Amino acid sequence: MTEQPHAILTVSAMAKADAFAIEQGVSGWRLMQMAGRQAAQAIMDRWAPRPTVVLCGPGNNGGDGWVIATSLSSAGWPVEVCSLATPSELQGDARRASERWGGEVRTLGACDLSGFGLVVDALFGAGLNRPLEGEAARLARDSQSHDGVCVAIDTPSGLSGDLTPMDGPVFRSDLTVTFHRYKQAHLLSPARAQCGEVVLCDIGIPEGWSEAAPSCATVNHPDLWPIPGADVQTDAHKHSRGRLCVLAGGYGATGAARLAARAGQIGGAGFVTLLSGQGALNEIASASDSLVARSYESAEDFADVLGAHRASAAVMGPGAGVNDRLKAKVRSALCQEIPLVLDADALSVFEDEPEALFEGLHDQCVLTPHAGEFARLFPDLTGEATDATKIERARQAAMRSGAVIVFKGADTVIAAPDGDVRVNVHASPRLATAGTGDVLAGLIGAFLAQGESAYDAASAAVYVHGDAGRRLGVGSSVDTVLAQLPHALDCVASQQLRKAALRRLMRAPV
Repeated sequence: MTEQPHAILTVSAMAKADAFAIEQGVSGWRLMQMAGRQAAQAIMDRWAPRPTVVLCGPGNNGGDGWVIATSLSSAGWPVEVCSLATPSELQGDARRASERWGGEVRTLGACDLSGFGLVVDALFGAGLNRPLEGEAARLARDSQSHDGVCVAIDTPSGLSGDLTPMDGPVFRSDLTVTFHRYKQAHLLSPARAQCGEVVLCDIGIPEGWSEAAPSCATVNHPDLWPIPGADVQTDAHKHSRGRLCVLAGGYGATGAARLAARAGQIGGAGFVTLLSGQGALNEIASASDSLVARSYESAEDFADVLGAHRASAAVMGPGAGVNDRLKAKVRSALCQEIPLVLDADALSVFEDEPEALFEGLHDQCVLTPHAGEFARLFPDLTGEATDATKIERARQAAMRSGAVIVFKGADTVIAAPDGDVRVNVHASPRLATAGTGDVLAGLIGAFLAQGESAYDAASAAVYVHGDAGRRLGVGSSVDTVLAQLPHALDCVASQQLRKAALRRLMRAPV
């Protein structure tokens, strides 16, 4: 799986990849055998033998099911098959797979899930674009209360791989086994939760497939970007590692900006400055010995303030207050044309005139909206106004605004103005606590200050932030996230350095 290993494919693109494999001499039967055997192995790796029913559909997904049934039975599992079509109605590779099954075949109507400890849903998979009906719908509803294990092949039946809206029941799944590359349903909420654990299996599609089957996005991964500052030069000093400025709120409202500044320090920015009004200086100074605060006059042009501090990058918005003063500061900062992270209040303040924000943005700007802030800036890309997936909505938002969009959530989507998109699922629900978004903004700012491009800085920060979240336990807070950031940075950077060393070793002459 070396070619574009992190690609995300639409259902149509996956079909093209299959077709490419067949054109290259890999038979459809071979692909089906690989898929079914890999799925059976994934099941056997996780559970001991138990009464199992395999539900087979009329197409190739059902063909995978027949192979699974045969493989599990050969391994000593007690297996029954219930099929939506009679074996004589099947065609092609699916019929050939059914002929290899030596046991009894019953109809879906005769199936009662309560008699089985494991259910394999091989009815329709990712390509279905209409609601389940009849016995398939009944069994999907029954699966929701079934007390045994449920395994889906490709995607749970009733759920479109492309997230095409369908109003109907969906099979419950504890494990989803999919093939070659992920589909959108495996990664984007809420479908991702319906898939349970997702296992990606290689079925032997040959190199060269990506020209015939271009991806719709990429899974965010350390293979795609560097960690800025992971390998610090011997002659480095604080100013050479970038100067990050963070706009602070007024007295009593500096906490969010302080979190962003602390994340900026941890993220490797050489010099981090909190810019505040005179009244908040003592509050910032008393909160931390390591944070540097400098005041500015409210009447000053904020571009001049950033210039005076030789800012390499800036973060604006956390705790800044939704008011006209902030709006003016943002528009002024955009004139400085330094890398800029706009978060929280710096986004909401433009709800009434988003175009006024967009016209000043440039390709080194990063906007970090959660769902509510995204809706304020892009109301036509939200809710009932669109059926587009989060990938497509983020892509359209980035292209419209001309900035990198970090559309936050359990499935954070990072989109570049050129249309490239990455989906991050390396995170934890324990990040759903106040202040973690401020930490992310500061980490992006630190990477920008060290010279990373906006798209890669945002992608790297989202991944590292998520890695810190995965280290959290019960009772964690934003302070715990900050405490875990150095470990996450070290882990990801070390992983990259090891891979780089291995690549150099493989290229070295013998």
